Amino acid sequence: MIPGVSRAGATIVSAMLLGADRRSPAEFSFRLAMPTMVGAFAYEAFKDRAELAHANIMLIVVGFACSFIFGWIVVKTFLGYVQRHTFALFAWWRILFGAIGLAAIYFI
Repeated sequence: MIPGVSRAGATIVSAMLLGADRRSPAEFSFRLAMPTMVGAFAYEAFKDRAELAHANIMLIVVGFACSFIFGWIVVKTFLGYVQRHTFALFAWWRILFGAIGLAAIYFI
């Protein structure tokens, strides 16, 4: 793992280097995350199944619904942004925080 390199960023940059437009790899990157998140949720639910009470099920349903709705809004907003703008701001953001991460590792 390299500080400043994200799964989404690596996927998007790789696809663009191979000639893809900006929106397609961004969309693919988000879709690629879905099975991982479902698997992580299923694993955690299975691991903590003894602690799940009937009363907690409603909290899980509400949490899932809220996460789904706001996740959908964020993805749609980001994909709209990607169609109109480049990834330069995202790239500089990742470079800045990667440098901060490397400095923290070096100095701490």
